[in-house]
Amino acid sequence: MGNDSVKDKMKGGFNKAKGEAKDKVGDMTDKADMQAEGKKDKAKGEIQKDIGEAKDKFNKD
Repeated sequence: MGNDSVKDKMKGGFNKAKGEAKDKVGDMTDKADMQAEGKKDKAKGEIQKDIGEAKDKFNKD
């Protein structure tokens, strides 16, 4: 497992968590812009995580 893939997975996890928090706060405070930002961060995190996993698979072969 490469160091690069671990970094991508960690960044992805952080962005997903940050996005989830923003989404929840935006929902509780009726701030649609914060909710949208949270959803964007969650999507970014998921993509980063997927990139890290793809790097793992690529490096195994």
